[in-house]
Amino acid sequence: MPATNAPTIDVNPGELDVVGIGNALVDVLSHGSDELVAELGLVKGSMNLIESERVELLYERMGPGVEVSGGSAANTMAGLASLGGTAQYLGKVRDDQLGAVFAHDLAATGVRYSTARATAGPSTGCCLILVTPDAQRTMNTYLGASVHFGPDDVDEAAVASATVLYLEGYLFDPPEAQEAFRRAARIAHDAGRTVSITLSDSFCVERHRDAFLDLVEHHVDLLFANEAEITTLYQSDFDSAVEGVRRHGAVAALTRSEKGSVIVTEDALVEVPAHPVEQLVDTTGAGDLYASGFLYGFSHKMDLATCGALGSLAAAEVISHMGPRPETDLSVLAREILSA
Repeated sequence: MPATNAPTIDVNPGELDVVGIGNALVDVLSHGSDELVAELGLVKGSMNLIESERVELLYERMGPGVEVSGGSAANTMAGLASLGGTAQYLGKVRDDQLGAVFAHDLAATGVRYSTARATAGPSTGCCLILVTPDAQRTMNTYLGASVHFGPDDVDEAAVASATVLYLEGYLFDPPEAQEAFRRAARIAHDAGRTVSITLSDSFCVERHRDAFLDLVEHHVDLLFANEAEITTLYQSDFDSAVEGVRRHGAVAALTRSEKGSVIVTEDALVEVPAHPVEQLVDTTGAGDLYASGFLYGFSHKMDLATCGALGSLAAAEVISHMGPRPETDLSVLAREILSA
């Protein structure tokens, strides 16, 4: 696919750069062998929804791990803050120890977080992540309290004040979360803001393909997906999926691992190379941090090639170490791109 000149998409700047909505989870990351993944009946590289009993079994089989507050959209907001952007996160935790850890960790990254904690119901959700020697991550997610995020949890003032609303596809399973997404999108559009969504996982897309297509066609201005997710959405090869995005009129940032990314508009296509990585350690958070960089550039009215380059840079940083959030100040790393 030929490269084109890189356009800039006009946005309506707000008080905040981005408000993100997603599953509020605490991540537990551990190295594991391919044999262990197979023995546990898992598909390497997939995301599996599990119940509390399965959490206990997997936790016992995992080796020493790293525990950090996580969740896909929360990771994206943390990356955006590391780049110097302003972000707020909306997501549900319980008033328990993990809920307190989540809120403290997220606030420490510079992201605003004020969603009321649940006082009843399931405990704070978590994601048990096995990282195999090839750096692939297999995720086992206990959604817990996060699934009870509903329309009443949408902070109308925050959504209306953000340049971009960012919705996490992982949260799409519960019907009340789907309604929360639609309410947030209506608020954002009524305020003249940009609505974006990440498809998150091809299995998630398979479960809700028609609903995702409806969102992309009627509610979304900016779409994030990797190659597997976008081809699952359109049930086609990659090139045909690109044309599907164009028909729906959304701008799409489509990641292709070591091939970099492709940014699609109705009349332009921008190819962005992957940023060099000295050592690939853990791919957890790669897509989340790509979105961080892209959203930072997008909300600051940068051209799409620069948005993609910032996304590639942020993704390269996070896959060079364990964990889904940057360990280096991304605003420092980005100076070379932003000063060019």
